[in-house]
Amino acid sequence: MSLFAPSSGLTLLQSTKDHNFRQLFSSHFINHVQVRTVPYATPFLSVNVSGRPFRVSSRKLKPIIASAASTVETPKISFRGKNPKDINVLVVGSTGYIGKFVVKELTSRGFNVIAVAREKSGIKGKNSKDDTLEQLNGANVCFSDVTNLETLEKSVQGLGVSIDVVVSCLASRNGGVKDSWNIDYEATKNSLVAGRKFGASHFVLLSAICVQKPLLEFQRAKLKFEAELMKEAEEDSGFTYSIVRPTAFFKSLGGQVELVKDGKPYVMFGDGKLCACKPISEQDLASFIADCVLKEDKINQVLPIGGPGKALTPLEQGEMLFKLVGKEPKFLKVPIEIMDFAIGFLDFLVKIFPSLEDAAEFGKIGRYYAAESMLIWDPETGEYNAEATPSYGNDTLEDFFQRVLKEGMAGQELGEQTIF
Repeated sequence: MSLFAPSSGLTLLQSTKDHNFRQLFSSHFINHVQVRTVPYATPFLSVNVSGRPFRVSSRKLKPIIASAASTVETPKISFRGKNPKDINVLVVGSTGYIGKFVVKELTSRGFNVIAVAREKSGIKGKNSKDDTLEQLNGANVCFSDVTNLETLEKSVQGLGVSIDVVVSCLASRNGGVKDSWNIDYEATKNSLVAGRKFGASHFVLLSAICVQKPLLEFQRAKLKFEAELMKEAEEDSGFTYSIVRPTAFFKSLGGQVELVKDGKPYVMFGDGKLCACKPISEQDLASFIADCVLKEDKINQVLPIGGPGKALTPLEQGEMLFKLVGKEPKFLKVPIEIMDFAIGFLDFLVKIFPSLEDAAEFGKIGRYYAAESMLIWDPETGEYNAEATPSYGNDTLEDFFQRVLKEGMAGQELGEQTIF
């Protein structure tokens, strides 16, 4: 079962693999969730809703009638006391690299998952609606636009049910200046506004560990939203959050597997020891995010998280890869100063040609990841601390490399996030 929300109304799409509409929504949503509208306002998240509510193509699903001053009241009884099948979780960024695994994990745990997706999702919008329905099988797919608050609110309103939890896996597609603020801040804020409007009392945010040392636009955008999310919880004791800051993802470290397999050298900056990370798999991270929905020890916490094992430098990653392919290690060491020169030149050009703003930002992103560790930053010592960086899960980078060597990078494409 899925939902499609064009500007003219909310259309329900049914997948042959899903439960029928009556079973999924009548039993799971309507029978277990009592919805009522009451006035509610937040200091910085005020919204103005206009227009008539969406029509719903089923007698069982009735829209919530909303006005500028009405919304669903935050439940007085915590959703954490409910059975997972009675908890409605709205997931935004559901078709992203991590988002699709989060949807799968939440549905496997029995939650009622509403996955918000674009009509054309995936890298450069290559996935059709049918592709998305197949990818998010088991969840209720709501086709909408998180970058447009009014559209998103109408889509959620059209569901006719209250929301208990919002999980945001939104992230800028490429780290460009405008895209960072449009997605990492504005769209993420829209999901908070819409979720709160229809009853959400908990928000799980997928952020990034690198925001602790912000030098890039997407980091600043994420931090601005984090601050507003914390402020929301401070001003409303009935609202909570969990901010998840993962280290490096496996896919970001797999770009050279095929090159090494083909006999090419492993490229690294400096001596290969400038930075280190404790990479985490998408499945382990999805599991940790799902834990944040119900576990009270993760309420109102900033949660840095890495994968199992010791922190690895690029040099150690390369040595591991050569060992797996059975080849003598061969490295190409690139002076980091080359990037500094390129960034300085691009910054100069931006003053003359503003359209090069994103190109300059991409250079800074590459420089950041080439030299900064994805570990806990200790401001007192001015150093990264691998021992202080928490570990979670069972999947190791070596396991990932072995899988990629056999199966390739299918499903792990960097897409618009590719820097080199």
